[in-house]
Amino acid sequence: MLYRRLTEQEYQDAAGRILYEDNHLLVVNKKAGEIVQADKTEDETITDLYKSYIAMRDEKPGSVFIGVPHRLDRPVSGIVLLAKTSKALARLNEMFRKGDIHKYYWALVCATPPAPEGKLSGHIYRIESQNKSYMCRPGAMRKDARLAELEYRLLDKTDRYWLLEVKLLTGRHHQIRCQLSDIGCIIKGDLKYGAPRSNPDGSICLHSRRVTFVHPVRKTEMTIEAPLPPSMLFLQNH
Repeated sequence: MLYRRLTEQEYQDAAGRILYEDNHLLVVNKKAGEIVQADKTEDETITDLYKSYIAMRDEKPGSVFIGVPHRLDRPVSGIVLLAKTSKALARLNEMFRKGDIHKYYWALVCATPPAPEGKLSGHIYRIESQNKSYMCRPGAMRKDARLAELEYRLLDKTDRYWLLEVKLLTGRHHQIRCQLSDIGCIIKGDLKYGAPRSNPDGSICLHSRRVTFVHPVRKTEMTIEAPLPPSMLFLQNH
């Protein structure tokens, strides 16, 4: 199979964003604006980018396998776990299903949270035509709503923003964005969920910062952290 030949700059950029790689796993630092899997825009996916990268780097004449066990929203940056073998993909899928992969996000929000740390629990439903999720209100439960839970803690604050670390306990569509907005903590730049203005680069200040898990094949404990994106670099001392 033929893959797109990357420019030298694209090749070096892709190489520099690899956070971990072995025969089974590829962990990369996604830029805001990249898509993980194909959508109606038909833009190049991060999986296609790294298939092209590996084909060039390893001079592979055949197809390159990259499986996707989870996604990040397009305007979100940070860690994406990819599988390089079908065995790893099947095991990662099961680990995500069982909650054995622990994901921590950094969110820069526009208001102080109700408490320095806490747990948010509620039911979320998605309106496909809007590509947006909503919280169910008491007495108005919907059949298509699903339980959404996360934990957060306040890490720091600036003159205008508050930095939260969020641990996902479930994986629902736009979950962090929806639940934080529901408590008044709208993510900086997130127009869809109520932010007053966008970020110049079109990102939102939500970053998949750290992931901890047991390697699906080698069974070793792993913790991987992603560098901050340009929109959050002023927080890099944390």
